[in-house]
Amino acid sequence: MSETVLDAAFFVRWMTAAAAVIDREADRLTELDSPIGDADHGRNMQRGFAAVVTALEAEPPATPGATLIAAGRKLISSVGGASGPLYGTLLRRAGKAFGEAPQVSAEELRAGLAAGVDAVAQLGGSAPGDKTMLDALVPGIEALATSFDAAAAASEKGALATVPMLARKGRASYLGERSIGHQDPGATSSALLFAALAEVAK
Repeated sequence: MSETVLDAAFFVRWMTAAAAVIDREADRLTELDSPIGDADHGRNMQRGFAAVVTALEAEPPATPGATLIAAGRKLISSVGGASGPLYGTLLRRAGKAFGEAPQVSAEELRAGLAAGVDAVAQLGGSAPGDKTMLDALVPGIEALATSFDAAAAASEKGALATVPMLARKGRASYLGERSIGHQDPGATSSALLFAALAEVAK
């Protein structure tokens, strides 16, 4: 992977791009959530990431770590359901891994997000194959070692791969075998984060 240097402004652009793509895809996320969840994932994510952008614009953080910690904190406070704590934990843990560095490398970004995913797995008690956001996050982070575009493609493939899975965690797991045949909305929104990352890295 090329040695792209990523500063606080890059991470603000990432969160802004993520908010834009989630806004565009909010109806689809809610549609995916309707048969296996509370039919609110799109609206919740839309509201949360809009709040993130507002907060970052009002008080731009000085470092990559501070940017993701602020974004994570805002998601936890503004997104309903399980998504706020899970996405908030992902970003806050990654931000903490960056420390006070004014810039991070692409490899440091990958390592930070990997730490975030470990924290999400611990919080949710889930693993890849359980039909959760991890099914998009884990392949996306692995592919970050190659390129941002590879990560976007791998996470999207991971989200699509949740369709035949039996949900073992989250609200969808209450449906048992009826969860089979539906794409996981959390994996889908996770893939959108990687799509936004690839977009701002061009």
